[in-house]
Amino acid sequence: MKADIIKIYFPELTSKQLEQFEMLYPLYQEWNEKINVISRKDIDNLMLHHVLHSLGIAKIINFRPGTEILDVGTGGGFPGIPLAILFPQCTFTLVDSIGKKIKVVEGVASSLGLENVTALHTRVEDLDQDFEFIVSRAVTRITPFYYWVKNKISPNHFHTQRNGILYLKGGDLTEELAEFGKKHKVFELGEIFNEEFFETKKVVYVPM
Repeated sequence: MKADIIKIYFPELTSKQLEQFEMLYPLYQEWNEKINVISRKDIDNLMLHHVLHSLGIAKIINFRPGTEILDVGTGGGFPGIPLAILFPQCTFTLVDSIGKKIKVVEGVASSLGLENVTALHTRVEDLDQDFEFIVSRAVTRITPFYYWVKNKISPNHFHTQRNGILYLKGGDLTEELAEFGKKHKVFELGEIFNEEFFETKKVVYVPM
């Protein structure tokens, strides 16, 4: 079972969610042959490197029902699609400036029956909407990213943490975060997940 690794860290999944996670591997395999959104050599590591990595955000915050989340530069749907499976009562808007990637997102979301996902072929700067949280996976350095999205955060706070950015990054971020210079908190995914892949992986939370 491809989803076993997900079940280890999220034992409370419903049978429907488990089935949706199980469907991800064949779906991405099929789409990847048409439109390359995951490197060919990495597709076998989909559940670990892409799905579980995306769900690292869910170990930092438990999105409450009704939360609106924006995934910027979603690529093939990460972290947005795994999070949308995990939080069916939240709404997810996944944007990417590359149309063929959004086509993959739409195809996968449709096959999974995810009614809480909207996929848009657009640049984040052109979105006229705000969200409680903005998620992304290493699209660029955090300083330019912050300025792209800072006007998209809703003033409507209803979580224990303030609304803001949850950014998946890897490696040594010392210089990048010093340059950023704004309030933030770094969560080490290596302290949450046991697999070696996560040793250098982090979630950077920027409250706004």
